[in-house]
Amino acid sequence: MSETPEVRPPVVTPARVVIGLCLVAPFVAMLWVGSFARTDPTFIGIPFFYWYQMLWVLISTALTVLAYRLWQHDQRSRAAAKGGAAK
Repeated sequence: MSETPEVRPPVVTPARVVIGLCLVAPFVAMLWVGSFARTDPTFIGIPFFYWYQMLWVLISTALTVLAYRLWQHDQRSRAAAKGGAAK
């Protein structure tokens, strides 16, 4: 009576790596102050230091939405592979 062990899908998948990168990128961009600690170039009279940070607010939002959608897709795929119903 040998029972075959349950085969589980890998925990680290390409989708999860992309999710992680999407969530880490804004932190790295904002913590690397040397990359944006200057006034030029200006954009409609706003120094680079300020508009760069405001641009990252929009980029962070887009990356978070992308990470969320990838996570939903990953969860649905894992549930389908398991044979269960996706929520």
